[in-house]
Amino acid sequence: MRKIVLVAAIAGAALSLAACSKGTEDSAKETADNAMADASANADAMAETASTAAADAGAAVKDAAAAATDAATGATATPTATATTEAAK
Repeated sequence: MRKIVLVAAIAGAALSLAACSKGTEDSAKETADNAMADASANADAMAETASTAAADAGAAVKDAAAAATDAATGATATPTATATTEAAK
């Protein structure tokens, strides 16, 4: 009789541990899935930022090249704003 009670207690303890382990396993899987989704979203955002930065850098290089060409050929830029003085009023 004692052996049956002991075996039953051990089996109950084993089932309790197995149930906790399953919950922990599910929680760990969910955490890993969330981390993967976050990493993917961050990679997408980083790629978008890098693409925008590259386009901006390309535009700046193009503008600098045009300015250098104008300076080398002696061209003058068209003023975009007109300065006013007290004498002109």
